[in-house]
Amino acid sequence: MDAADPLAPLAADLEALPPARRRSLRSLEPAGQAAFAGEARPLLDLASNDYLGLSRDPALQQAATAAIEAVGVGAGASRLISGTRPVHAELEQALGHWLGRERVLLYPSGFQANIAAVQALADRHTWVIADRLIHHSLLVGIQATGAKLRRFQHNNLADLKDQLDRARRDAPQRRLLVLSESLFSMEGSSPDVTALAQLCRTHGAALLLDEAHSLGILGQGGRGLGYGIPEISLISGTFGKAFGSGGAFLAGNATVGDWLLQHSGPFRYSTALAPPLVAAAAAGLRAIQEREPERQALLARAERWRDALEAAGWPRPLGSGPILPLVVGGDRRALALQEQLEQAGLLSVAIRPPTVPSGTARLRLVLRHDCPPGTLSRLIKALGRP
Repeated sequence: MDAADPLAPLAADLEALPPARRRSLRSLEPAGQAAFAGEARPLLDLASNDYLGLSRDPALQQAATAAIEAVGVGAGASRLISGTRPVHAELEQALGHWLGRERVLLYPSGFQANIAAVQALADRHTWVIADRLIHHSLLVGIQATGAKLRRFQHNNLADLKDQLDRARRDAPQRRLLVLSESLFSMEGSSPDVTALAQLCRTHGAALLLDEAHSLGILGQGGRGLGYGIPEISLISGTFGKAFGSGGAFLAGNATVGDWLLQHSGPFRYSTALAPPLVAAAAAGLRAIQEREPERQALLARAERWRDALEAAGWPRPLGSGPILPLVVGGDRRALALQEQLEQAGLLSVAIRPPTVPSGTARLRLVLRHDCPPGTLSRLIKALGRP
């Protein structure tokens, strides 16, 4: 008797996947200002997270090239073996100074950094109270700790307070951790971070704030919405968005920083972030600090886009940053709109479950600082009537 096919469950899962939920990869080559070379025509980039257009900035390219020439492409080992280079420490110190945090550690990816952050602040005895729409990486971190997960309604601090009150009544000494983001990547929305931090302080709960999409864009000087709020236990950030590079980091006080250095598996057992990416991220940090007018202009432009989309009959996108989702409901409707925009030379990808809740498929429009004049009128025309 032949043994059962161990991959049969995977095949069955793929067979049951609806066509409108099936993903595929496509290769897009950058082609000029804020554009990709599409299969049939150039596509203006309204999809990536390169908010300030730094990924192809000459200063970042030169910094990465210089790092390659000086120390090579890869680090060759973890930070605790032989992978640490001076450029790693220099970027960590610069970020700590910029963010007003005592200790910063670099990680190869934001996914790894978020897992490491949850593992630092929670264990199997912890109750984690998380915004219902937190990133998948944070959920994986919770699973890795064995902590008990509770969720509060998106950006609803009254609901969070009720859950914190209940948690403290049930177990006054239990370790509590609250998870949220400062700019939700599929919603474009932000919580009141000051009020969120105060709630955590009042209830003795640690707070982990994922600032991946807000750093470089929101807050004082682009330092994120958690800047200057010491009650935030850890800030998670990435270099693959506004910084124009790759990799990630965690920023906190000296105690949590040293704990991560001594105990963080994702840090200890990963090859160090490649020096060219570190050098490019450092150049991105300098560029962000030098481009305050561009940052302010991007935020003002985002408000004009919201006004125009609302005037055209679309629901006004939430928030105030450069992420402007148009929720259309059905998967097929979102895919049809994606194709409609591509026919007009605009790239905006349909976001479908499980990335977003069922029934809330959307076009995720992302505004870049370097989008050429006239982009908004092209978008409104291409979208047509809601």
